[in-house]
Amino acid sequence: MSVVNELFPKEYGYVAFVLVFYCFFNFWMAFQVGHARRKYKVPYPTMYAIEAENKDAKLFNCVQRGHQNSIELMPVFFVMMILGGFMHPITSAVLGAIYIVTRYFYFTGYASGDPSKRLSIGRYGFLALFGLMICTMSLGINLLMR
Repeated sequence: MSVVNELFPKEYGYVAFVLVFYCFFNFWMAFQVGHARRKYKVPYPTMYAIEAENKDAKLFNCVQRGHQNSIELMPVFFVMMILGGFMHPITSAVLGAIYIVTRYFYFTGYASGDPSKRLSIGRYGFLALFGLMICTMSLGINLLMR
């Protein structure tokens, strides 16, 4: 346990909790996709429905795309949270929480069937990611200056 105490600042626990919360959020989005598969009759392993074959293809694809986009950005989010949190754990945790809230609005807006609704609040997630990039750059600068 002393190794953990030496490696991580005390407040790093907030970063860990935000990362776990995002995992639960990702599971919730996956369940929404599963529900949409049943509702719009899109069987596995079909990734995206084809409009010529399914009248509800656009509705399903919007749910699927909202989740897929979140998965595509997850590695960037996780790396920036983990690294930026070493130097700025509370700031990173707050930015991570903001990112998750904006992702929720991004997903639910997209899943509505009108892709433009994903940007109402969802667009601000990139500001949170940018803040996490700054925290990570601060860590890099600090490591190079010691």
